[in-house]
Amino acid sequence: MIKILRVCILTLVVSSQLFAQQKSKKPNVLLIYTDDHRYSGIHALAGEDVKTPNIDKLANEGIIFTNTYLMGAYNGGTCMPSRAQLLSGRKLFDLKGIGRTIPKAHTTIGETFQATGYNAHFVGKWHQDNQSLGRMFTSGASVMSRGIYLTDHYRMPLWKWRKDGKYKKEDAYIFKYDEKGKIVKRPVEKGEQRGPINDEFDGPHTSEIYADEAIDYISQNNSEKPFFMYLAFHAPHDPRQAPKKYKDMYPEKKMKLLPSYMAQHPFDNGHMTIRDEALAPWPRTPEVAKKHLSDYYAIITHLDHQIGRVIKSLKKTGQYDNTIIVLSGDSGLGVGNHGLLGKQNVYDEDGIHVPFIISGKIKGNGKRFDAFSYIHDIYPTVCDIANVKIPESVTGKSLKPVIDGKKAQVRDYTYHAYRQHQRAYRKGDYKLIEFVRAPDNDKQQGDFIAGSKATLLFNFKKDPWETTNLAFLPEYKDILEKMRKEMRAKAIELNDYKEYNDYPVDFWDYY
Repeated sequence: MIKILRVCILTLVVSSQLFAQQKSKKPNVLLIYTDDHRYSGIHALAGEDVKTPNIDKLANEGIIFTNTYLMGAYNGGTCMPSRAQLLSGRKLFDLKGIGRTIPKAHTTIGETFQATGYNAHFVGKWHQDNQSLGRMFTSGASVMSRGIYLTDHYRMPLWKWRKDGKYKKEDAYIFKYDEKGKIVKRPVEKGEQRGPINDEFDGPHTSEIYADEAIDYISQNNSEKPFFMYLAFHAPHDPRQAPKKYKDMYPEKKMKLLPSYMAQHPFDNGHMTIRDEALAPWPRTPEVAKKHLSDYYAIITHLDHQIGRVIKSLKKTGQYDNTIIVLSGDSGLGVGNHGLLGKQNVYDEDGIHVPFIISGKIKGNGKRFDAFSYIHDIYPTVCDIANVKIPESVTGKSLKPVIDGKKAQVRDYTYHAYRQHQRAYRKGDYKLIEFVRAPDNDKQQGDFIAGSKATLLFNFKKDPWETTNLAFLPEYKDILEKMRKEMRAKAIELNDYKEYNDYPVDFWDYY
């Protein structure tokens, strides 16, 4: 009896030690970043007609933040400052310039995890300087955006990641299918035409390439070190290409337009002729908007399938339950909302509202947190969850106190800026958006364009799609003035001034 008892005690001790070892093992981190992927572009988050079963499962098993935003951008390519904010954990006004360069003094998330014993691996789209790309990772696969961009998901120039950051145009390659259907590399042809001229039968889609390379790393990972992987998809950024079977899921005539659909934006928002807005003619007829929405949902569903393949590889290799999976988008996108197609604005779904899901090792049964947060809060939050010290250079705020139930909010407002044209302030039930168009002399045309201003006030609780402007109604005068006063104060507090951007005029000069 005593012998049996000793065996039982020994078994319990060994089991406890094994459990403690498993519990103390550092978790892997998979940070998935999608491009131009608005919050409502995931079915589980907003209930829209887009099909995202794999991301839905991550959301329903993990935790969801419903109020995460891009703080803003000082340039039309909002993906650049968005990524700088994500990777440095610093707010818009703490970046260097427009976010193209991440200085060594701004410790990146990859460097932070490397310093605590992680391998840091990169796959996909990179929008910052080569030096920060080199120091942030210990290894990498294909890199997009190092000098040639053909705007074609089936014909995207790529480079092999290099630690030294020395990328030459002649080293670029494109994946294609050979006569037997095997994926091979080919060089970029001299003078190769820009634009989406190829299709699914010429080569793999960027989402397929990046998923394949992430799966390769996960499948071959036998290191004792945990990994931090930054998997940056180019989808659902335009051109919104997807294999025919995904496009067929969304017949254009049957597409349901969202509540904020408009044929044309009601006034000049300061940047109406940027490339994104040139993707379709004005006005955005219902037919035009439905086509773009169909294309958008198709490429998202195709992307979702690739993300599902990556998750499956984690499960197959036994790494899923010890991997913190983080998924977010870099910006919203108009696709017909408010008459806009792009993301160069501060409306929620059209420009700044992004998905933020934490899953895998983190279980939450789809619990939702409505805490106000920014993209640059993701970095410190992931560090806190992984028990990694947050560098002093990070200015974002960790949301772990919210996850742990210790706080309902870490912020009581959000503030947003787009170039020298737009500012927004959200607090409580209300959101204020102010537009300024400074006077301008068009030297090429010899015309003088008069300045303009516009004010929008929304009751966000009742009107989340921002369709009913309350700013001109007498009963909202006090709320409007209060919001305006607070927004101006926050601009001063946040250092939102022209010396932080590249423009000769400042929003506040003409406000």
